[in-house]
Amino acid sequence: MIRKIDSHQHFWQFDAKAFPWIGPGMAVLAQDRGPGDYAPAMQACGVGGSIAVQARTEVAETDYLLDLAARHPSIVGVVGWVDLAGDALVSQLETWSQQPKLRGFRHILQDEPDVAQVVNNPAFRRGVALLQRQQLVYDVLVFAHQMPLVLDFCRTQDAHWLVLDHLGKPPLKHPEQMPHWVQSLKALAALPHVVCKLSGLVTETAWPYPGGLPGVVQQAIWDCFDQALDAFGPERLLFGSDWPVCELAAPYPTVDLLAHTWASQRLSVTEQAAFWAGNATRYYQLPIS
Repeated sequence: MIRKIDSHQHFWQFDAKAFPWIGPGMAVLAQDRGPGDYAPAMQACGVGGSIAVQARTEVAETDYLLDLAARHPSIVGVVGWVDLAGDALVSQLETWSQQPKLRGFRHILQDEPDVAQVVNNPAFRRGVALLQRQQLVYDVLVFAHQMPLVLDFCRTQDAHWLVLDHLGKPPLKHPEQMPHWVQSLKALAALPHVVCKLSGLVTETAWPYPGGLPGVVQQAIWDCFDQALDAFGPERLLFGSDWPVCELAAPYPTVDLLAHTWASQRLSVTEQAAFWAGNATRYYQLPIS
């Protein structure tokens, strides 16, 4: 049986002020979501471990996730948040230096009014360079139309792995914009230190789906997976669920099955093992045997 690691999921104790992106119509998210809520679906799908990714833009998020990881062996890695342009970065990283499950950081770039201003800030770039010297990953979270704005940043921050979250959020609700996404995806994939998570696509579609994901929606997602495979190759793709956010559009088993159906048809057995766990273990240098 192929080992599975979910490279992208979230936990939180819900507070509306801390999660401004959780709005009306998202009742499934506007509640506490912890490892116990995730475990049944995870186990049913044969997922043995996961990487917990930040969802709040505050330093306390990193400590919260690390505390969860210390108490739950199923959390094999943490992608936290820290002010990468801040004066306290060096001391904060030193404080966390004895935390083996801290494997990277992320900033919610997609919500920034001026993405270019953030990633072109010399202090921000120095911060990411410091992460890379310490073998910590930086997750890149942008919408498709923002991908060109991070291309130079990704090109120059090449001392360690960068991970593109959610395939750069292809504009599945606007098919006419898809060619631009493909062009940007290929440009990022041309950088050998950039890898890509096949995650988060169900919520880029026109959810909700009371009757389940329509076949046309599933095919659109598989087409995106095909574009990522063509661009990155099987050695630079990672499975991720984006739970519990995915539940806005589809339950965890549906997301898992989407990936399983695609991978079983497109990848060799060796490539499937890499997609489901090997690549995540390699790029995040997960502390697992």
